[in-house]
Amino acid sequence: MTHRLARSPRAGPLLSAPAALSRPSNPSPGGLILRPLAPADAPELLRIHREPEVALWWGQPQAGFPGEDPTATRLVIEYDGNIAGLIQFFEEEDPDYRHAMVDIFVDPALHGRGIGSGALREAIRHLTDVRGHHRITIDPAAGNAAAIRAYEKAGFKPVGVMHAYERDYDGDGWHDCLLMEWVSEGGVRARARRAAGSRLRP
Repeated sequence: MTHRLARSPRAGPLLSAPAALSRPSNPSPGGLILRPLAPADAPELLRIHREPEVALWWGQPQAGFPGEDPTATRLVIEYDGNIAGLIQFFEEEDPDYRHAMVDIFVDPALHGRGIGSGALREAIRHLTDVRGHHRITIDPAAGNAAAIRAYEKAGFKPVGVMHAYERDYDGDGWHDCLLMEWVSEGGVRARARRAAGSRLRP
């Protein structure tokens, strides 16, 4: 439903896969869970990754997928007992910029069922309740309207367009991406307090 996530240029070291869920999340309505990857998941995840509607934004899978990137924490999206897609996240370790970055794809045959937004809500719960993040970002291609709608349903809000941000997967050019963020209520209140304090300074 989106494209491969790119790190911010100012991002520091990232936490890696041990931050993953140690066991499946509790089933949400509709039987959706996130669970750790297993070796037997690879063929089905590869099939989904190669679907034209996914490859348009993610490109073709790299050798070793889904275990080729040690910096990514990857989880299987399971729906009604079947593999429905993959969600991944990265975590910024620098305490001055601490946040998480997420990305996701869902089997095109299952689009329109709320699986993407549901999986993102589960990931947000894990990243806030377990990992302690107050801010989570995602950066879909600006032309991926379906993904943007799903992310908005999960609570992400647009921040701004990043122009010519990501190379086209045919390598012939660049396309815009939309930076979106989810910020916890506590994070929003802290930001409001800082803004109010700055207005009161002489």
